[in-house]
Amino acid sequence: MTIAEIAGRTLTQERRLVTAIPGPISQELQARKQSAVAAGVGVTLPVYVVAAGGGVLADADGNQLIDFGSGIAVTTVGNSAPAVVDAVTQQVAAFTHTCFMVTPYEGYVKVAEHLNRLTPGDHEKRTALFNSGAEAVENAVKIARAYTRRQAVVVFDHAYHGRTNLTMAMTAKNQPYKHGFGPFANEVYRVPTSYPFRDGETDGAAAAAHALDLINKQVGADNVAAVVIEPVHGEGGFVVPAPGFLGALQKWCTDNGAVFVADEVQTGFARTGALFACEHENVVPDLIVTAKGIAGGLPLSAVTGRAEIMDGPQSGGLGGTYGGNPLACAAALAVIDTIERENLVARARAIGETMLSRLGALAAADPRIGEVRGRGAMIAVELVKPGTTEPDADLTKRVAAAAHAQGLVVLTCGTYGNVLRFLPPLSMPDHLLDEGLDILAAVFAEVK
Repeated sequence: MTIAEIAGRTLTQERRLVTAIPGPISQELQARKQSAVAAGVGVTLPVYVVAAGGGVLADADGNQLIDFGSGIAVTTVGNSAPAVVDAVTQQVAAFTHTCFMVTPYEGYVKVAEHLNRLTPGDHEKRTALFNSGAEAVENAVKIARAYTRRQAVVVFDHAYHGRTNLTMAMTAKNQPYKHGFGPFANEVYRVPTSYPFRDGETDGAAAAAHALDLINKQVGADNVAAVVIEPVHGEGGFVVPAPGFLGALQKWCTDNGAVFVADEVQTGFARTGALFACEHENVVPDLIVTAKGIAGGLPLSAVTGRAEIMDGPQSGGLGGTYGGNPLACAAALAVIDTIERENLVARARAIGETMLSRLGALAAADPRIGEVRGRGAMIAVELVKPGTTEPDADLTKRVAAAAHAQGLVVLTCGTYGNVLRFLPPLSMPDHLLDEGLDILAAVFAEVK
């Protein structure tokens, strides 16, 4: 079967292994990748995809894999959601680009209107669109600095915010994100986060008090432009802060004239069983950063927030050639419609309940699983040496590799490299979700 024939066939919602993973065609393509693509662009699982949708990825060898990765939380509504495909197809036929800063178009405005409506809080809002999560985070910092006339940015242990120079400074983990790429932007200050499994603190307000004490002493409240945090730390290990932690940070920002920024790049758009993860804590950020799941796989990101803050930069101070590209805007509008029409927030909660139940039972029988945690369809297990909290990154790699060999796409993360993370698309049918969890159980039984 040719690649064209594989791509054109009806994609059944089933796991299918016809070769070893990766198969010979994927291996050939990987050899070409190594000759043509910069070595710094890594690949988790070198199977070359020719079709995808629902809960499966079809590769060039005819294999079909269960997708527990969603392109790192991007294809939340699926890789080929019908509404997204139709919207982008219609937009391609009309025009692909004009640059919104030159001759604007309604799609950008409509996306902004929806984000202003959907994000937490009933205050007046404004939105600006960009291309990537890192670009949006960087623009959130620009906006906060312009509004406050201050410079300092506070971030947290285990944070990940991107790969630009400023966002690398804001990111905690050195390898592979920062090593060899400095010097980094200054006026970025890091303080402890809430990590209940490791710090033992289940009182979020108490954990926040420690961080805020350091900010007050080492940075000075009057110097802080923004406090930037992921409501659930993503690359840091899907760390869910103790209840009250985010609220205490928000209150401190309000009391001290700083901008509270929620980086919801990975957690946004129904992923956690709420439209935005900060809603779990009833936190209303001043600015909220979104990307990944916003546009069904097309590059789009946004900063949305209080009108008076968003309007702080001068005209022309925000933007970019491709920011809010019309194809990505069309996709985003279809994604939002799909989430609302198909009640995917509830679907994320249902997926989370299934995963937490199954993985919790697995953890009860396997002391190498130190903790199962997460929200909605954003779930992780942290692997440790039995009877300790010592990270076991080697075991994590072996489990992931064994899952891959069985046709299950899983991702790893964590500051210590010892966390398996699961991000199934919300379009995944229950039978594939159950089969994927069956594979994980079998893998843990086999991998010693």
